[in-house]
Amino acid sequence: QVQLVESGGGLVQAGASLRLSCSASGRTFSNSAMGWFRQAPGKEREFVAAISWSGRTRYYAESVKGRFTISRDNAKNTVFLQMNSLKPEDTAVYYCAAGPMSDSEDSYDYWGQGTQVTVSS
Repeated sequence: QVQLVESGGGLVQAGASLRLSCSASGRTFSNSAMGWFRQAPGKEREFVAAISWSGRTRYYAESVKGRFTISRDNAKNTVFLQMNSLKPEDTAVYYCAAGPMSDSEDSYDYWGQGTQVTVSS
């Protein structure tokens, strides 16, 4: 069992940066890939980024590549999403998830409650 709690969301202007954190409890964190997904109002949840359990492999959605960086600290049971050059279209609730390495939300076993990111123009 893994429990996930996101933090770090907020309201920022376009061009600003935010760093999201996802703290995990449970013995399987260091053996799990971690993913970030987001859901904008009226839209389906979409993949943002994923990182393997070792941190050596990372996937990104095309829409965030070059602006967002996913990382993890297994000693602290935490995964991060550094978001730079934010755009209004990045506005969404951001969720972290734990499970097999994938860009599909159906692959992930555990989910956090989400944190709101709002980017004003």
